[in-house]
Amino acid sequence: MKLYHHYRPISVPPRFITWLLLVFSLTTISVVAQEKSYTEASIDSLFRENMNASGMVGMGASIIINNKVVWSKGYGYADKDKKIPFTTNTIMYVASISKTFTGVCIMKAVEEGLLSLDEDINVYLPFKVVNPYFPHEKITLRNISTHTSSLNDHEPTYTASYYYGGDSPIGLADFLKSYFEPTGSRYSKNNFLPHKPGTYREYCNIAAGLAGYIVERVTGMSLYEYSKKVIFKPLKMKNTGWLLSQINQEKHSRLYDKQGDSLKQIPLYGVPTYPDGGIRTTIEELSRYFIALLNKGAYGGTRILKQSSIDTMQHLQFTATNKPENVNPVKLNSGIFWATKDGGTKLGYGGTDPGVKTEMLSDLNKEIGVILFTNTSLGEKELFRYYFGIYNELWKYAEQLKKKQK
Repeated sequence: MKLYHHYRPISVPPRFITWLLLVFSLTTISVVAQEKSYTEASIDSLFRENMNASGMVGMGASIIINNKVVWSKGYGYADKDKKIPFTTNTIMYVASISKTFTGVCIMKAVEEGLLSLDEDINVYLPFKVVNPYFPHEKITLRNISTHTSSLNDHEPTYTASYYYGGDSPIGLADFLKSYFEPTGSRYSKNNFLPHKPGTYREYCNIAAGLAGYIVERVTGMSLYEYSKKVIFKPLKMKNTGWLLSQINQEKHSRLYDKQGDSLKQIPLYGVPTYPDGGIRTTIEELSRYFIALLNKGAYGGTRILKQSSIDTMQHLQFTATNKPENVNPVKLNSGIFWATKDGGTKLGYGGTDPGVKTEMLSDLNKEIGVILFTNTSLGEKELFRYYFGIYNELWKYAEQLKKKQK
């Protein structure tokens, strides 16, 4: 099975977190039969015990109820060697949650009349992207953002594009051209799937990079400049950026890999296809952004998208009669870089990358939102048990806090 979130490991541990883990992880954790009562002290204990047992170095979280942050806290270390605490202002690489930022930029460009979700993407590109299995079928931004584009993350090209030690020296346009043009150095028929666009769902990070590049082409701005204009500045996200060179690296968490008894620090890294997972932000600033998404495009009187654009972005595209052949839309559905999780009971996005696990999810009514970061990669079994164990209990705490507000 293929990866559901943006993830490329750096060493021997298993290469991909399975589709099963990422789609159903929150449902497979065992639950306590009777309803528990939570306190801030018991939540502190929950984090402390699970972090100690798993080896997670640092964590941060927030709970949003009815568009307000009601609880937020950091635990452990952003830098273990220097004993720097992980706080709600620690900058973290959030992996595939970044795709929602690309989605917002797409919808803003649609608002401005620069893009259509259903136009052939080749209208916007200086090179052609053609699936050799279906050369006469168009690929659209709607296909890309619902992961039905028929484009594929081809190994080992995909893994090799990570650059450890800084931002990628390979530009987004150069990488994409070399990957999709038949004469390109990274071109392969394996960069495509033998499925007609729109008929098969396969999570594809490089396609998300292509979507970000299309935004750059039609706006005449880099995606990070456009994001700053339409998202970061309006929401006062001063510690948020796409590239390491754009943020204060002294505030950036170190990243760790915990496999068995071994804990290794991972160098900070970048990828050429940064629109698929490059956002670096804090719990505090991501919470503001998430509230804007849950609140019809507005936060604190500031609007980043029209309500109609948010509705389009979050509208679930798959139905019983119009769906990819390999998807049950009751269990898994997609908007424009927006998706259901937990068996169709939650909405949002998450990310997995070396040294990173993040989730940003709400209930279907958008009344509860929970964000959870860790700066430590875990083995699959430990991720199930400890990271998602915390997430599930944190969600129950959120439900308890919501009841108290009534």
